[in-house]
Amino acid sequence: MEAVEVLSPEVGIQPACAAMGIPRATIYRHRKKEEGPQPEPPKRPAPPRALSLKERQGVLDELHSERFVDQAPPEVYAALLDEGQYLCSIRTMYRLLDGQKEVKERRDQLRHPSYQKPES
Repeated sequence: MEAVEVLSPEVGIQPACAAMGIPRATIYRHRKKEEGPQPEPPKRPAPPRALSLKERQGVLDELHSERFVDQAPPEVYAALLDEGQYLCSIRTMYRLLDGQKEVKERRDQLRHPSYQKPES
């Protein structure tokens, strides 16, 4: 490793690694370890048009209401638009329901049995 570090300023990292038979990724990995732990990237701010907690709860309450409890978000969206009420997009309704673990795959998913390797 040290030989590559000494040689790399003169000939470059790629030729130095090729001459020593060391992958370049190994050099970069060791450099990263020497630098220490990297700081976490800053958290993304909430988009300015994101629904507030109160609005989210309002949408969930509407989706859970007696009237819409058995309907899919596109049906709820269309019914509310017919009444002149817009809460959020269909995709947002799905996101909110998914956050509550209320959306699942409707098709049967294939389950593969665990395979036992034959013994000789």
